Amino acid sequence: MNLFDVYPLNDIEITKATGSNVWDANEQKYLDLYGGHAVISIGHTNPHYVSRLTDQLNKVGFYSNSVKIPLQVQLAEKLGEVSGKKDFQLFLCNSGAEANENALKLASFYNGRKKVIAFTGAFHGRTSLAVAVTDNPKIVAPVNQTENVIFLPHNNEVALEETFKAQGDEICAVIIEGIQGVGGIKEASKSFLQKIRSLCDEYNAVYIADSVQCGYGRTGLFYSHDYSGVEADVYTMAKGMGNGFPVAGISIAPKFKPWHGELGTTFGGNHLACAAALAVLEVMEKDKLMKNAEEIGNYLITELKKFEQVVEVRGRGLMIGIELPATLAHVKKDLLFTHHIFTGEAKPNVIRLLPALNLTKAHADEFLSAFEKAVKGVGYKV
Repeated sequence: MNLFDVYPLNDIEITKATGSNVWDANEQKYLDLYGGHAVISIGHTNPHYVSRLTDQLNKVGFYSNSVKIPLQVQLAEKLGEVSGKKDFQLFLCNSGAEANENALKLASFYNGRKKVIAFTGAFHGRTSLAVAVTDNPKIVAPVNQTENVIFLPHNNEVALEETFKAQGDEICAVIIEGIQGVGGIKEASKSFLQKIRSLCDEYNAVYIADSVQCGYGRTGLFYSHDYSGVEADVYTMAKGMGNGFPVAGISIAPKFKPWHGELGTTFGGNHLACAAALAVLEVMEKDKLMKNAEEIGNYLITELKKFEQVVEVRGRGLMIGIELPATLAHVKKDLLFTHHIFTGEAKPNVIRLLPALNLTKAHADEFLSAFEKAVKGVGYKV
């Protein structure tokens, strides 16, 4: 049997990782500013994380949600404390797409409606309704297509108001990333998020804050949407939640009253997943990683804006997009294969930085030095 060939692969095999560094099978060391796609939030093989998972594995690795799992209660309490949403409720699942699916389902149960507003440039996942509210027709299969999704221009308050005035009684939910990841590190404006909140209140629609990539402390705030000063009804999260262990969840406002069978999952909230998620929050809190993300992120953004070769620097904290001209499309590969630095991308020419939240200034300077050489063509290999 062969693997189903859906991923373009770099010819690199990672065999060891610690902190913000990884090594390949040839013992070549790399600086990891990609974090496995914003997944590694507290550094590779963090000692507390490894210990937490190992200890739990030696007790019980899995049992179903048909029994009490105290780790779930501990995780909900810790998440409420660190996120500042103590009165919210937690439903645990396995991936970002699953989190968004459950959030949209919950919203529809809540108000009995079907229509969902999403925005240009959005990416919410690859399953069923999550991909239907993703602005990429190429990955939306015919079976996923639905007339219930309304795509509006990103950050356009007039279009949003007009749509609510025309169809407000049919609108189930508005789903939005605080900062679009795949869309190129584009931030929703404070006034736009406030407008979503006020219109959802007026029309009894549900405000869903997709925080899968932009949340979990990455921007210096727990949820990137928090900078708007208003609360969403549901926050979805995954990626950095488990530092590599598959775990996701939705944080649900008190006004939603659950009933047995409304949502469900086999693996969501299992013992190992909860141990991983607790370890992440414990390290984030102890080491003040949200503050570090803000400080190192601000430093990187300030320094990157000094490069005359850069078209624009976007983002917040350690979620940074560097837009380059087409003539510098080679820079991402040059950073990887010449300077041994992993970064992400958003097409056509945006480099995405999504490192661990405990990235050091020394690591930031290492990147800036390599980036300067790359944009100036120093050492570039065709």
